Amino acid sequence: MCMVAVKQQEQLVLAAAVAVAAIKRPAPAKNNALQALTSAALVLPGLVSSPVKALEVNTVDFQYSHYQEGERDLININSGLAPIEVDTIHLNSNLSLADRIKFAFNYVQDTWSGATPVTTAPLVTGGNSPILVNTPSGVITVGASPIITGNIALNRDLLPLSQAGIPNTQTVDVLSTASPETRNQVDMRLGYEWDEAALDLTGGVSIERDYTSGFGGLIGRWDLNQKLTSLNAGVNYTYSETSAILDHDATPYITKTAYIDQIELRGGSEIFHGNRQDWATSVGISQILNKNAVLDATLSYINSSGYLGNPYKVVTAIFVDPKQLESGQEVLSGNVQALMEQRPDKRNQVAIGGKYVQYIEPLDAAMHLSYQFSHDDWGINAHIFEADWVQPLGLGWTITPRIRYYSQNEANFYQPYLTVEQPYSQQAVDDQGREIWVDASNPDNGVEYVRDENYNLLDAEGNIVDESELNVRNKTIAFDASELPDHFSSDHRLSGFGALSGGLSITKQFSRGIGLQASFEYYSHAGGLKLGGGGEGAYADFDYYVASAALTVDLSAAANSISQNTHHHHGGDDHQQHMHNTPAGLRFAHMMPQADSWMIGYQFMYGSRDGGMRHGKNSASDLEVVQNGCTDALPCRFTPSDMNMTMSMINIMYAPTDWLNLMLMPQFVSKSMHIRELEGRPPPSIDVHEHTGVGGHETGGVGDTLFGALVDVWERPGHEVHMGLMFSAPTGAVDLEFRRIARIDGGIVHFGMQLGSGTWDFLPSLTYNGMYDDWSWGAQLSGTVRMQQENSTGYRLGNIFQATTWGNYNFTPWLSASLRGVYTWQDSIHGDYNGFNAGAGPMDYPDNYGGSFWDVGFGLTARVVKGDLVGNSVSFEWLQPAGDDFNGYQLARDGALSVTWNFSF
Repeated sequence: MCMVAVKQQEQLVLAAAVAVAAIKRPAPAKNNALQALTSAALVLPGLVSSPVKALEVNTVDFQYSHYQEGERDLININSGLAPIEVDTIHLNSNLSLADRIKFAFNYVQDTWSGATPVTTAPLVTGGNSPILVNTPSGVITVGASPIITGNIALNRDLLPLSQAGIPNTQTVDVLSTASPETRNQVDMRLGYEWDEAALDLTGGVSIERDYTSGFGGLIGRWDLNQKLTSLNAGVNYTYSETSAILDHDATPYITKTAYIDQIELRGGSEIFHGNRQDWATSVGISQILNKNAVLDATLSYINSSGYLGNPYKVVTAIFVDPKQLESGQEVLSGNVQALMEQRPDKRNQVAIGGKYVQYIEPLDAAMHLSYQFSHDDWGINAHIFEADWVQPLGLGWTITPRIRYYSQNEANFYQPYLTVEQPYSQQAVDDQGREIWVDASNPDNGVEYVRDENYNLLDAEGNIVDESELNVRNKTIAFDASELPDHFSSDHRLSGFGALSGGLSITKQFSRGIGLQASFEYYSHAGGLKLGGGGEGAYADFDYYVASAALTVDLSAAANSISQNTHHHHGGDDHQQHMHNTPAGLRFAHMMPQADSWMIGYQFMYGSRDGGMRHGKNSASDLEVVQNGCTDALPCRFTPSDMNMTMSMINIMYAPTDWLNLMLMPQFVSKSMHIRELEGRPPPSIDVHEHTGVGGHETGGVGDTLFGALVDVWERPGHEVHMGLMFSAPTGAVDLEFRRIARIDGGIVHFGMQLGSGTWDFLPSLTYNGMYDDWSWGAQLSGTVRMQQENSTGYRLGNIFQATTWGNYNFTPWLSASLRGVYTWQDSIHGDYNGFNAGAGPMDYPDNYGGSFWDVGFGLTARVVKGDLVGNSVSFEWLQPAGDDFNGYQLARDGALSVTWNFSF
């Protein structure tokens, strides 16, 4: 399962919101009234941009948020499935490339996992089939597995009946779980400003395993009335492609005839293909009413076409043969089936909204009130009310309570489930009422047979056919799809409901342009909260929350502190020039030489493994892996075909003294792996968990968090040695599991796909840096020592030792190149999982991790040496494998890319 529909809707709304927020920007007017109105809101990163917020340049924001749903009420059934959760990181930068040219860059990564409704159904269908386990105290329910076909009893009014024969119209969500999957989005904006106007060009791409979007837009603004009035307009286009691998367990039970032409069979999987296009346009006005008030109004229109549904959502349909009604029987039999939802292929949405901001001068606070109404031709009318109060408290602190209410009525094709008065399938008969038979080995050849009174098989001419040469079966006629509604969906996002939320943000603004923000918002989603009542039943009610934290840096303000401080210690400016020349992939390699200095940094790393299996220094054949990569009792059946890893790390460094630097480095990780069947593998066994289909595995979220100190131990002109005393806190998950396959647990994900070590680790290092003229060089010894015998899932990763040396040359004051050599030794994994693991391939066995590795790194570093962005540097390094000696059987390494941004002030 995947969250495609959520993401499709989210991405479209995001694209439209970006366009609307961007076109609402007034000019960089030197207007104290407007600045006073919005100044409090400017310290709230991650919230909807205010008109002035979009004008800020030379700023960088890092934000992390966690979305968590509460458990759904399955009515006396424990689902045993973790609810949906999402971890998101967001990097945003707004830069001034020249006096009138502005550039913005955004990167978003989010990872989804957990259980979500695939359909809704009458409770009596048993859609959430309980999983029972024998315990010393008796049989207990430990979970539920979705069952979306079967038979139920109904009365003559077609109401579902309980086992006692009593009508029971209770409806329930049917849940299925999803393994983690990650989405990455990059978007950019380039703008030019005139005295009375501005024009922005936007574009970006969003990529995930089964859904890809590309989008772009053009946004303009025109200032009037001495910049007290701003008119704005924009257009945005999005093209999206769905390539969804349908659930291999559920797909045999799902009726897909409506989309059969869009489903590709490949590698044992059914892959659904669809595409959509979205055009969004918006016009608006921003008006400063007086020195204490501003009013915004916006009108937007979105046209969507193509596949607008969710290939993972189905609708429960109860088929009733009308002959039962004609017979007069009191209890009818309903055949429960699952149909892929069918939404219209067009949608037109119009929204109108306004926002009023009032500055409360006696309290130095700002009140924000907004309302938006939207209508679409699916019959959904939605209302959004929002209010917040931005209250500065002094000493750089700001607190912002807020409340939000959302309400919509249901789409005109929304139905919790369908009741269809026709048989799902029936026996085909000829004009004489005789049953028709076909050859199951060749059912589409058009040849039909009947039987005589002696049960002989007859062809069309009435001749007796030798049945031993055929594989005959009854010919059935499927239901008539034209008698179904044209469109239908039971997705709760299309139902009538309301959502009420309350939240609080707390912000602290420090000197030198640094800001920290934490926020929490709690939501309640319920049919009973719908405006005017009459929403979806209480069975679909659930709660969720969003918690976030953000770091903001005003580069211009921080750069001013650089010009006000002259560095004499450690060689002065020479040291500052060389300190950021260390290769991008190297950590803990430089210190800040002056007390009360800061460095904020971001590092992105990408590693790839491909090119076949290796054993030691040599290639390994499939048969070798089968026989030796796992165990004698359970030989390998699968092996990785490729694996990718990305890591985003924020680096915060502060020097309380000249000889001590303190560091905090949170990490966010995503991993993906594809596997293939090994040639010569043993045949599948009903008792052994199997990987099937072409889909890969993904994990992602918070990794381990590094913290500690760098200590200056020796220095001479042009030379310095420092020691790293770093630690790693086990904040990354080590218990991630595959989704349940039918009623069988998928087990714990492969060791290499977990997000952290699960243990407290010590990371010592000793680094030498030397510099002369345009040259700099260095060497480092470092390691990772696991400080616990095992983690919560029963194992510990191997210790690591690394030695590296490098040289760097400055071509110009702003550009340098580096060359690095690296040797790494890593021990194999100790212990093993203390829970179920499928043992499908070498990636599931501790001896197949670690080894000795040699790499050569090639890097470039660019620095800003003057202007508002002084203190910034960007480094790139490609690490190319030069020699490998693997422990056990592992996938070959392709190389690794590191990109690092640092800002020192």
